Amino acid sequence: MEQFKVIIVEDVKLELKGTEEIFRNDIPEAQIIGTAQNDTQLWTLLKNDEPDLVLLDLGLGGSTTVGVDICRTLRKRYPDIKVLIFTGEILNERLWVDVLDAGADGIILKSGELLTRGDVMSVMSGKRMVFNQPILEKILKRFRKSVLDEARRQEAIIEYDIDEYDERMLRHLALGYTKDMIANLKGMPFGVKSIEKRQVDLVARLFGDERTGVNATRLVTRAFELGILNIDNLDADDE
Repeated sequence: MEQFKVIIVEDVKLELKGTEEIFRNDIPEAQIIGTAQNDTQLWTLLKNDEPDLVLLDLGLGGSTTVGVDICRTLRKRYPDIKVLIFTGEILNERLWVDVLDAGADGIILKSGELLTRGDVMSVMSGKRMVFNQPILEKILKRFRKSVLDEARRQEAIIEYDIDEYDERMLRHLALGYTKDMIANLKGMPFGVKSIEKRQVDLVARLFGDERTGVNATRLVTRAFELGILNIDNLDADDE
């Protein structure tokens, strides 16, 4: 691959030295044209020369959000520059989402095999969503859980004969809606009395012979236990 220019944004000198060594030893095509410890230094560097890639740490000067702001600004001012995040924020998953939304081309966590030639070359060849093994493992774990939860939900819906209106009623009970409020939801074809009968029927289906004394709270809890309701998908419908 032909040579390309890089600016490294990193405020920890020891980590900066290590990153520079990775480029010198493993990625000889990369020409480091400057390093910056903060956003002010980065914008000054960019006035003099525009790189092909900015390798950006997220935690700068004790802040975990400045890197996201830098990424967002780079995307607006320099849309052709590729931005690869190289961060020690290994537990802050919300920060990963924020920086991806800000336009980052990938995230490399400072754990596992660290930054590799393959990661950098993937970004330089135009690939998006480039991640190293630690973050890929987390993504796969979440994906696996999501798939299994959805399969469990579908099985519960079939086993307990849950229809659209059962799910809507349970979901809104979980959100604190009263039966009057549920009856007034857009597209809900039942009055309060019918909602009450449906709740009694659901108690019978979900609790069987143990249904004595089951109130709305226990019913909703049971729906969560069975996977019919999912805490990550608990939004109210239009009223």
